[in-house]
Amino acid sequence: MENRILVVDDEAGIREILQFNLENAGFEVDCASSAEEALEILNSHHSLILLDVMMGGMSGFMMAEVLRKERDNQIPIIFLTAKSSENDLLTGFSSGGDDYISKPFSIQEVIVRVKAVLKRSAAVSQTGNILEVGAVKIDIQNKMVYVNGEAVVFSKKEFEILSLLASHPGQIYSRDDMITELWKDAPYVLDRTVDVHIARIRSKLGTCKNYLTNRTGYGYVFNAV
Repeated sequence: MENRILVVDDEAGIREILQFNLENAGFEVDCASSAEEALEILNSHHSLILLDVMMGGMSGFMMAEVLRKERDNQIPIIFLTAKSSENDLLTGFSSGGDDYISKPFSIQEVIVRVKAVLKRSAAVSQTGNILEVGAVKIDIQNKMVYVNGEAVVFSKKEFEILSLLASHPGQIYSRDDMITELWKDAPYVLDRTVDVHIARIRSKLGTCKNYLTNRTGYGYVFNAV
């Protein structure tokens, strides 16, 4: 996949500034003035979306949810917004955002963040039922995990958590997100249950345990870089 960026913002001046500077940094850039337009032109050639949150019509958060939940599209998303409260950050990450840049921003910051998110995304490859993140290989079909080439036994729930996080590198999952996704039939699951499973997974990852980290106040993220 080429490094083609889709910039989505209803302010023409911001679109023009981002396009000019991203192209100077070596990226291919397409622009959309609304989430609705972006959903129409987004295709497999795009490798990342710079997405404004507050737009007329569909918001950036709503667009991200459409991509993640309705289209099962995991393209990296960086939100651009003047909103920066903790609740806004949580909303952005829970709707599928990979990073969050507050306005006003410096162009250099945007370029650095874009490169960092693309690097994280490039660290993951999936061929058929095999998911590889750095030195961790997950065989989805046979329910096996290999760390530095060695097979490691994971329980069913540990495997499910690891697969969920590893298939969305850099994306933060709160405890509630994981409970909703993986304990659908359980009447009541404590946050502590998730923490215990995470601790066991990190222990079994051995030298790769730092791939799985806790973003205090937000949740857990799996990243090879």
